[in-house]
Amino acid sequence: MKPVLLVDFGSTYTKLTAVDVDSAALLGTASAYTTVQTDISEGLTAGLERLERETGKLEYDQSFACSSAAGGLKMVTSGLVPELTAQAATLASLGAGAKVVKTYSYQLTETDLEEIAQIRPDIFLLVGGTDGGNSECILHNARMLSALAGQFPIIVAGNRSVARECQRLLGERDVFLCDNVMPKFGQLQIAPTQKCIRDIFLRRIVQAKGLTQVSKLLSDIVMPTPSAVLQALELLADGCEEESGIGDLIAVDVGGATTDVYSIADGMPSGANTVYKGLPEPYAKRTVEGDIGMRYSIRGIVEAAGIGRISKLAGLRVPQAERMIDLLSTHTDLVPDGDEDMTRLDFALASMAVDAAVGRHAGTLEETYTTLGQTFVQTGKDLSAVKQIVVTGGSLIHTVQTERIAARAMYDPAQPMSLRPREARILIDRKYILAAMGLLSTHYPRVALTIMKKELESHGSSEQTNP
Repeated sequence: MKPVLLVDFGSTYTKLTAVDVDSAALLGTASAYTTVQTDISEGLTAGLERLERETGKLEYDQSFACSSAAGGLKMVTSGLVPELTAQAATLASLGAGAKVVKTYSYQLTETDLEEIAQIRPDIFLLVGGTDGGNSECILHNARMLSALAGQFPIIVAGNRSVARECQRLLGERDVFLCDNVMPKFGQLQIAPTQKCIRDIFLRRIVQAKGLTQVSKLLSDIVMPTPSAVLQALELLADGCEEESGIGDLIAVDVGGATTDVYSIADGMPSGANTVYKGLPEPYAKRTVEGDIGMRYSIRGIVEAAGIGRISKLAGLRVPQAERMIDLLSTHTDLVPDGDEDMTRLDFALASMAVDAAVGRHAGTLEETYTTLGQTFVQTGKDLSAVKQIVVTGGSLIHTVQTERIAARAMYDPAQPMSLRPREARILIDRKYILAAMGLLSTHYPRVALTIMKKELESHGSSEQTNP
């Protein structure tokens, strides 16, 4: 046996997973409250004690960790055009596991600088202009940022013609130069920037989050948690040299504050009469809906779905649903715990969270007519042929209605232009192992893939049937 410990330091819970890499087996999982406000090692120690009760005493050969503690990796980005370089910056940041708090377009203003100072980002991503193209905007923004208080690092990933000049304008700040996220019009190049973000996370952010306190207990802190999840999903979809993957997929993680959606698929038009519009999106894509969450962002779900739809789905009268939502928005630690009305309300909220978040993530079609006849214009990714949906998050795994909630990720005749999966099987991450498997995959990809295939609870093919 060769035991390996995998730790995910979350904002609320520290989750631990023990695996045996020799037999490619899951040995046990446990969790404890994250204690980042005091000594983060206290939460880790408590989790290890709980894990030991399940696995027995183990001497770990290696241990790896990821983290989203203390709010995760907060990033602010600025670009030139909202639909182009600003969007490219956001895609790069999200794919690297960051939480994009704000995206600015065009020239930064003094009001923008005041807002950035209040946000206090962990990293600022400065982009703008294709290589050899517009340079005025990114130079202006570099000058503005040079006067801003705060020691956050700045990544410059815009017009390469003025990258060094931006670095000089930013003076004494820590500045990292990367390849342009959009070197040519409509061409994405985000991998170098994503690597830079993760490197900064390892060198600077881990220390800022207090995780160096536990470094003696761990072999390595590898990446932000969302980046680990994305890496696990890519492995699950594509496989590795020794073992095949399961094919294209989407994944939904409904949390208390945000809902993350991932897609591993090409997503380009499949119809002969469909043309693509906009910036091509990455094969492995992550979006974060910061206004969609089961507790802290409960109001966002209500705004997206409407109180009438939520109350009807929950089987509650509107005034009762409103009172309960008011209660949950201020008492974010409340869980159903046998309360039938709250159980039904959580079902409705989770269903609408999935519906709204996947609807924003998936591409759309627009019908138009040309001299050649009817034509469809596609924006975003076509996920209609995806056959697997992976779901996780407390509201989906601690319920017997997971399949009904997950079905909200699929095609809905009421939204015929939304390019969601038409038919898919549901895979449930009931043991919260996705982040752990992303960590494990950095050293043992075949083992991580084998464990995911065994442990992700599979349900048969489903279609959207909810009212």
